[in-house]
Amino acid sequence: MGNTATMHNGVNVEELGALVSRVKSNPALGKFQFRSKARWINRAHSQSTFDSLYGVGINHKRSTPLFQECDEPAALLGTDLAPNAGEAVLHALSSCMSVTYAYTAAAMGIDISSLSFELETDTDLRGFMELDKSVRPGLSQIRVKVNLACNGTPKQIEELHAQVLRTSPIYDTLRNPVDIKVSTG
Repeated sequence: MGNTATMHNGVNVEELGALVSRVKSNPALGKFQFRSKARWINRAHSQSTFDSLYGVGINHKRSTPLFQECDEPAALLGTDLAPNAGEAVLHALSSCMSVTYAYTAAAMGIDISSLSFELETDTDLRGFMELDKSVRPGLSQIRVKVNLACNGTPKQIEELHAQVLRTSPIYDTLRNPVDIKVSTG
């Protein structure tokens, strides 16, 4: 008979541990580069393509490219064909936090029975339109409500929440300034 993998939250705990061990013994394997190509379609509608990335020491080419679109709602003169960029940021944050909760809980031996998020953010068009120089054009605050049901003890759940906030890459990206270089071609 074959070995039965230990699974928590759909995560193979042995594979997760092996990946952690590989990166620990060879830190270069932990370096990833995510890539996208984006194009404007019309009006407020745009599309990003994700067809390759670099990680665990090799380039990965997707057999089928993935796409994500953004648009604006009619109230912002768009055609409402897709979420807008602010909504895409909320999605990026919640999807990254989902992965971080699932993997961290799996490593802790915690089974999640349900995990969901309620997110909202604020922005003020006066910044985007340069109508008030004291108003920033970006998002001013993101509020996240985490709804978690699991078999962890209260102490484990507190530790899980703290570790997610320490280690979620997109949470960290949004909490701390990131260097952005823009060139025109």
